[in-house]
Amino acid sequence: MSSLYFQVCAFFIWVLITIVYFSKQRVKSLETRIYSYLLFITFFSLFFDITIIVLTYLEPIEYLPVIKVLNKFYFSSILMWILMLCKYVVNISYDLEVNNKKLYKKLDKINFLLYITFVIIIFILPVYIYNENGIMYSYGESLNFLLISAGIYALIIVGCVVLKFRTLKNKKYMPVFILIILIALNFIVNRVSPDLLLTTPIMTYIVLIMYHTIENPDMKLINELNIAKSQADKANNAKSDFLSNMSHEIRTPLNAIVGFSQALKEDDDLPESSKSEVNDIIMASNGLLEIVNGILDFSKIEAGKLEIINKEYYFAQLWNDLISLTKARLGDKPLDLQVKYDESIPKVLYGDSARIKQVILNILTNSIKYTKEGYVDFRVSSFIKNDICRLIISVEDSGIGIKAEKIENLFTKFQRLDEDKNATIEGTGLGLAITKKLLDLMNGQITVQSKYGEGSKFTVIIDQKIVHNPTITNVVNNPKIENDITFEGKRILVVDDNKINLKVAIRLLRSYKVIVDLVESGQECIDKVVEGVKYDLILLDDMMPKISGIETLKKLKKIEGFNIPTIAFTANAITGVKEKYLEEGFDDYLSKPMQKSELTEILQKFINNN
Repeated sequence: MSSLYFQVCAFFIWVLITIVYFSKQRVKSLETRIYSYLLFITFFSLFFDITIIVLTYLEPIEYLPVIKVLNKFYFSSILMWILMLCKYVVNISYDLEVNNKKLYKKLDKINFLLYITFVIIIFILPVYIYNENGIMYSYGESLNFLLISAGIYALIIVGCVVLKFRTLKNKKYMPVFILIILIALNFIVNRVSPDLLLTTPIMTYIVLIMYHTIENPDMKLINELNIAKSQADKANNAKSDFLSNMSHEIRTPLNAIVGFSQALKEDDDLPESSKSEVNDIIMASNGLLEIVNGILDFSKIEAGKLEIINKEYYFAQLWNDLISLTKARLGDKPLDLQVKYDESIPKVLYGDSARIKQVILNILTNSIKYTKEGYVDFRVSSFIKNDICRLIISVEDSGIGIKAEKIENLFTKFQRLDEDKNATIEGTGLGLAITKKLLDLMNGQITVQSKYGEGSKFTVIIDQKIVHNPTITNVVNNPKIENDITFEGKRILVVDDNKINLKVAIRLLRSYKVIVDLVESGQECIDKVVEGVKYDLILLDDMMPKISGIETLKKLKKIEGFNIPTIAFTANAITGVKEKYLEEGFDDYLSKPMQKSELTEILQKFINNN
């Protein structure tokens, strides 16, 4: 009865594995499906094995015909089990269901036909029962045929492992290696001691090992999630790379459009009637630029790659920048821009001023877009507690207002107010979605109050640290860009592989009365400096063939005595790129399309105009 103990123990193990396995959520795959079949076949093998042992010990002579039939069913289940195991190993070795579906289906049909043939042969061939002196086992041609068939499948399993030894992943290879050892051990035991019936217990222990290694549902789900995450990351990276490249490609021609338009606007010979048309070109270009920037920012937020960069900043400078940019967006629109901020706001705060500026500008731009007449009221108040200054920013307008049921959709991407009625208003519907995402990243809040047809009020609350001992200097307290400012006699080197960009640069720099040298590669730039040509400023494009701007700067810095201010002048304008260029050693950053005000600011900052 010792054999029966093995079978009963194996049966209880099978019950536990099956309950746990089928109670868990599972990944749908060929391997998982085969493992489920192995569990069911193991049950039938155990059932036949235990029934045969019980009947043999009860009345072997009376039940002999039944025992022989049950033995053949038992042999058939064992053959099916090892066939399934072989199928499992072949699949993890070659992944046929994914890589070669036609071959997989063909082999599946062949396996099925072979199995039916083998079962018929097993039932035709005789089987005998040996039962003397307490020793009991089966023997005969039917069993021998089973062993030969099982041996063939075992050789296929070994062959797969040997051939795929290097390519099989460790987590799949090692359990398979253990399975082969157990199968071989079972064959040896059956030859040496036929009465010691270990086949079904070993089958049970094999499915147990598989459960705890390669077929654990939890591990499989985690693996699937990791694969899905990896694919999503790749897709996001591909999307970000695509948008970055598209941004560069769009910004390059935009640089020409904006640059030449600004130059035309300042041309005294330009007829008055044409100036408004030039202004329209500039406004349309800036609108397109805002769309490109918005899409880039949102893609970075979705990919989780947009970082909040906190540093010290002067609030007054932020305020002046906002007023200047808002007035530029007003253009000729007959709106009363009312502005006021709390004088008690500390001079220097700590936070991401660039992102705060973007948030407020998005709201102000929206108000201007949807307000045809009346006013836009922009106010900043504060509440100070300990070392924290809570900025309370409100933008109120007399515009079209928002329907109550539409307010909750305001911060959804690509959603616009009454799109059917406001089709002529430009924009993608990303501005407020980006605003909400940025505020979430900065632990800020935004609320909306609105009455349809009468106007809206947006309120932003954000906490900033107060800086008592600032380490920065207030470079521009109240910046004023003078149109007639000149830097006569100063020499500037512009480096860009795009000839149109060089034309734009020389056209814009002409009004400053500077001497401009133009080169089309990083090597030409290096040669100019090595030759000893003295420059007051270098505008250096980054995305150039052969030698990039960053590589060019590194080589320039190796030249003895090199101390020329070098500005990254590029169409690469994705989030965080300015910080990247500053880390690489550039003195500042100027994005394309080049804005005249930003160019003037750079020249004022780096050229000593005596």
